[in-house]
Amino acid sequence: MEYLIYAEDKNDSLHIRQANRAEHLAWLKAPSAVKLLAAGPWLDDEGVMRGSLLIVEADSKDTVLEWLSHDPYKAAGLTGSITVKAYKWVIGRP
Repeated sequence: MEYLIYAEDKNDSLHIRQANRAEHLAWLKAPSAVKLLAAGPWLDDEGVMRGSLLIVEADSKDTVLEWLSHDPYKAAGLTGSITVKAYKWVIGRP
């Protein structure tokens, strides 16, 4: 099943994002029980990264939540909130 993950950074935390970005990207690319289909930061109206949007494939929402618990951004204290929802990709699937 596919899942959409919408994460919002804590306020005034761009420095945390920038300091941990390389480790976060390496984690996203590492083999796991979650298959990454699409990923990228979402931007505020000034073009500043303020969160992440991911589309993944996994056996269950619990698998996704377990995977997210190991995100370097979370460990660094960047994450303010995360929403995980089942997702049905209809148009534009890779």
